[in-house]
This record gives sequence, C-alpha cells and structure tokens, in this order.
Amino acid sequence: MNSFSLLVFGCQMNVQDGDRLRTHLLGRGMAELPPEEADLVLLVTCSIRAKAEDKVLSLLGRLDRRFRSRGRPAVVVAGCMAQRMGASLFSRFSCVRALLSPRLLGRVEDLLESLASGERLLLLHEGRDELFEISCPPLARENPVRAYLTVAHGCDNFCTYCVVPYVRGSFRSRPPEAVLEEAKALLSSGARLLCLVGQNVTAYGRDLGVSFEGLLLSVSSLEGPFWLSFTTCHPRDTSPRLFEAMAESPRAMRAINLPVQSGSDEVLRRMGRGYTREDFLRLVRLFRSTLGEMACATSDVIVGFPGETEEDFERTLDLLERAQLDMVHSAAFSPRPGTAAARMEGELPEEVKRRRLNELNALQRSISLRRNRAYVGREVVVLLEEMAPKGGGRLQGRTHTDKPVVVEGDPGALGRFALVAVRRAGSFTLYGDIIRLVEDEELEELRYGTIV
Repeated sequence: MNSFSLLVFGCQMNVQDGDRLRTHLLGRGMAELPPEEADLVLLVTCSIRAKAEDKVLSLLGRLDRRFRSRGRPAVVVAGCMAQRMGASLFSRFSCVRALLSPRLLGRVEDLLESLASGERLLLLHEGRDELFEISCPPLARENPVRAYLTVAHGCDNFCTYCVVPYVRGSFRSRPPEAVLEEAKALLSSGARLLCLVGQNVTAYGRDLGVSFEGLLLSVSSLEGPFWLSFTTCHPRDTSPRLFEAMAESPRAMRAINLPVQSGSDEVLRRMGRGYTREDFLRLVRLFRSTLGEMACATSDVIVGFPGETEEDFERTLDLLERAQLDMVHSAAFSPRPGTAAARMEGELPEEVKRRRLNELNALQRSISLRRNRAYVGREVVVLLEEMAPKGGGRLQGRTHTDKPVVVEGDPGALGRFALVAVRRAGSFTLYGDIIRLVEDEELEELRYGTIV
C-alpha cells in the first residue's frame, strides 16, 4: 500500500494518537490522500457515547459499499471502538481489514505487514496492563501550531457511566524524561502550544513517585516561545498545589477543565465520582483566587443520568449559576455496554433528557456570554492557530486564558503571537482586530500574555 487517509473522531488523546500514526506512515514513504483516493483508510475512533460510534458505523457502511465494488480502500479501525466492539466489526464490514487497540499503536508495522498479505489482523490488548507505545513523536500534525503530548495512558477510576477504563486499560504514567524529550522535539518542529493530555493528568506520577505539578514546571522551563496547557483533570485528584504551580509559570495558560458531571450529590455518588458539589465549588473559587477572576474554568456535565430527578437537575443548574463557568461541554446520558450505569434502573425518556439538555445549554450560554463580555475593550495576547471554521478567510487563535478569538489577518501570521483589541463577544468566541504581531523575544516582557 502506497497511500493512506487518516480520520480522527473524539478527544484530544485520539488527535494525538492520529498525529503519531500519521508521522509514522509518512516516515515510511506513504502519501496522505483524501479517503476516496487512498489505498488505506485509518479511523481513530471514540466510544464515549453511542452517537460517536454511530457516526463511525455510518462511515464504515459507505466505505464498505465502495470496497465491495472496487476492492479498496482497506480500512483499519483503531482506538476505543476497535477495543470495545472487536471482531464483530469484521463480520459487519468486509472493508475492515484490521483492528488496533489504543494501547498497541506501536504494533503498526505488524498491521501493515498483515494488510500487504491480504490477511485480517486483530490487535487488541488482552490485559488492562498491556501497552506497546508508538515511538515517534507527533511531528506531522493536523495543526502544526498545537501539539498534544500524552503524559499518561488509561484510567483506573471506573466511574459508573464511563467506558474508558475498559477500552483504554489501566493507568500508567510516562517517565518524565520521555515527556521532556518529546516536548523538546515538538517545540523544535514549530509547536507554539503544548497541551499535556491524559484521561486524568492530575493522577500523573503517583505510580512513579513524582507529581504532575513537578512535570508542569519542568516542561514550562524549556526554552522557546510557547504556551502550556493540559487536559483533563479529575476534581477529586486536583489540589491547590496545581494552581500554585500554574501561577508560578507564566507560560502555563490560565485555564482548567474540571469535569463536575452533576450538581447533585446523590447523582455524583451513583456516578462514583468521589467528591461533592461543595468540593467542586471550593476548587473553582480557589482556582480563580489563585490565578485571577479572568482565569477560565470549564467543565463537563451529563444530564439524564439514571434516576436523576427534577430536584437533582435543578441542583445542577444551581451549581452552574454559582460556579459561573466559562464553558460547559454537556451531553445527555448514553448507556455504554459493560458499565455499571448501563445496568441501573431509572433510565429516563429521551424527551426528558433533551429538555434538560436544552435548558442547561441555554443557561450556560448566558453565563458564558457574561464571562466573555468582560474581555470587550481589552487588549490581549493571542496565539494565532488556524483558519477560523466557517470564518470567511479569517484567522482563529487563543488567549492565554484559552478563549477562542477570531480576527482578520494574513494566513502567513499563523503560528505567531499577536496583540489583539477585543471588539465583540459571543457566548463561545471573542472577535477583535490585530493591533500588531508580537515578536518572540517580547513574550517574556508581556508575561507570555497573562491577563491581570
């Protein structure tokens, strides 16, 4: 096979896995082409909700029809869906020639050898501890300005609604030396935003006798004009030491994602989250008191968990009012096979889930707009990352508080820092004008764009 197409679905971990696979395949001389032209289509998939899987299954149906009529492309399903659904994908789709676990990406050469021979290959981890990393750093990135850097694999939390521990295996931290060496390679390749990723970065290092706070400070001490972020945290494992480390490093973005999932203590108990609503609210207050009121706190919320009452839901709305979060990634509960929540009584009707989701989103949009309006009239440093989606040729970047900003500008400025005057705010995006580009040597003088 001489060409491939890579399609990524889901979280930042999947984006990073896809970038590693792309780097490896390009390194062995394969050409990256659109799906309709490639010999091989590689899907990096997500199982977090049924909707994510349905999207991939629909695509597989279309690819299968093409394979039956033309004999190509061969399809590899990698990631969480491969591990969860296994060989059933072989029986459903003739085009699927191999399955690749997210913990076995390092066996990509075995996969390519099997494809060349015409045999199907099942590469799934059999034990939760099995791990074979792909060695190359993600240098051939979809977004050359932003680089995701895995610091840990897997998860051991087993929240009752979540399939991740079953499909991504046990938690294992990468050695800090390996993380630092990869960070240097990514910065040398042109990355200006490093994002440290893991299912729970705040648990990093407990299996190695080190801490995430120490790793954050080590990475932020590297040379070069860059910002540093991370995702995601578990509120139970997040301590004031993390906020203090962020404050100590001007490169660390003033932003954090703390997935609360519910504002009801009873629902949190049945989710197996290990904290209360007041624990969460205390963390948000401490985060902003340490890093400033403009610091960006985002979260994730599930509505319609089995047995969630109207009172439970109202407690979630009340939590959002109290926390004044900058953004919330919300979803209706989706039962995942094999999880404890999928077996719980009290499954709610879909129309109830939709109503609650719409009500929550409407409230959060108003809160987000209120938070964003505080930027109007300010001058902020923005990292220009990419062309704005549906932006009519405009550029999109991020503030040091991780706020999306859309501006008019020359695409040649992508990868540069700019001083921007914010003119207008929406619920999700700021809009402004570039005053001037910021030279790399100015960043330290500007405290890397920290908003005070």
